[in-house]
Amino acid sequence: MLNFSFHNPTKIHFGEDQIHLVANEIPADAKVLVVYGGGSIKSNGVYEQVVNTLTDHTWFEFSGIEPNPSYQTLMKAQELIQKNDIDYLLAVGGGSVVDGTKFIAAAALYEGDDPWDILAKQIPVKSALPIGAILTLPATGSESNGNSVVTRDGNKLPFSSSLVKPQFAILDPKVTLSLSDRQISNGVVDAFVHVMEQYLTYNVNGKVQDRFAEGLLQTLIEEGPKALNPDTKEHLDIRANIMWSATMALNGLIGAGVPQDWSTHMIGHELTGGFGIDHARTLSIILPAVMKVKRHEKHEKLVQFAERVWHLIDDNDEAKIDKAIALTEDFFTRMNVPTRLSDVDITEEKIDGIIEKLAQHGMVELGEHQDITLEVSREILTLAL
Repeated sequence: MLNFSFHNPTKIHFGEDQIHLVANEIPADAKVLVVYGGGSIKSNGVYEQVVNTLTDHTWFEFSGIEPNPSYQTLMKAQELIQKNDIDYLLAVGGGSVVDGTKFIAAAALYEGDDPWDILAKQIPVKSALPIGAILTLPATGSESNGNSVVTRDGNKLPFSSSLVKPQFAILDPKVTLSLSDRQISNGVVDAFVHVMEQYLTYNVNGKVQDRFAEGLLQTLIEEGPKALNPDTKEHLDIRANIMWSATMALNGLIGAGVPQDWSTHMIGHELTGGFGIDHARTLSIILPAVMKVKRHEKHEKLVQFAERVWHLIDDNDEAKIDKAIALTEDFFTRMNVPTRLSDVDITEEKIDGIIEKLAQHGMVELGEHQDITLEVSREILTLAL
């Protein structure tokens, strides 16, 4: 196991009707900016609960955060923050809203010329406004980590800082009952690939991390399709297990002390930035191709994945790997997400442009061994056609 330091300060309030606890978590004298997306929180009852819990607080609101939040939208919040002396942010929504709020928090106290440099030049965040989160769409794990991704002019770039980890997060699985099937699918697949990025690398005898990861993968495989099934999709226990799995997938626990990949995400970001494809759907397209191209380097963990997650024990190792990849693709298909670039109308002629963007963003040595060069990325994209 690799050396590591692990600290997750986010307090989680999990369960039904927990939104009222927000009032206890935010200082009474804080000036709060409630940040949300397109307004679905007003139709599913969450907005009303937020209004009720903030009765004794001074608060303002900023809406319009889109999926894959845009820099231009996020920067519009800065004038509101300065005008009203905002000193606390409350993100209400899914991962995009939380991601966007993290950038707003960092940009508000940024001392340089252009806050975009936090992403484009990876300028370290030195200070940020405090954040709380009310999660409405389980997927990214952003509610209890310091990661964020922001898009500007077709460039989707990440940044990370412990200073933008939410101080608390409310996870009420009941609010997820209003999600569309597409949102459910995307959330489950996003969480699944988050686990795989930290699990499917090479063995360092991190037995605790591996067992946690395998349990999360199995839970998502079991519960994901049930959340799409008309007979079971209203079952709150199913939604609860998915919600907690998504949080656990990227709160730092299963990635502590083990190598991590993230090549699927970096390549996938270019598909979102360049073609507007849902983040999770880029992952379901790219991951199987990464598994195939890097099967030699990932051989031991692929066999372990086949045996422990898919219970494939009767075949030789190569057959196990083939079946495990096929079963992963089948799971994605059952979750109604694409597994090929052709499924989203991206042809071979587009690959050169994707490679150019990877080069532009410095994504030239990806993967746990930093051996996914631009040529290997091209091989992955070609195989994903």
